[in-house]
Amino acid sequence: MALVSAAFLAGCGTLAGSPDRADGAPHRTVGEAVDDAKIVTELKAKLAADSDLSAFKINVDSTQGFVRLKGEVKTFAARQKADAMARAIKGVKSVDNQLLITG
Repeated sequence: MALVSAAFLAGCGTLAGSPDRADGAPHRTVGEAVDDAKIVTELKAKLAADSDLSAFKINVDSTQGFVRLKGEVKTFAARQKADAMARAIKGVKSVDNQLLITG
């Protein structure tokens, strides 16, 4: 019985949130992964619906609410617009805007 209890408690510790993994990557809970997927999906939909921006030329990544935008846009205004769209989404903590202006 003690062995079963110890195994159960060890598993619960991992679910509740553990420190960063051995490879240095941050540990993400299932809830954080779902939130990140929601952020990416919502932002990609907004980008696709906007005539100034292209969802196909902008890569969106989110990890624990930290969003990274990579790709190309035609103007500085479009770059700022994509940044503002990302920041407006619930759950976004910060945006790393690496979009290149191609003119």
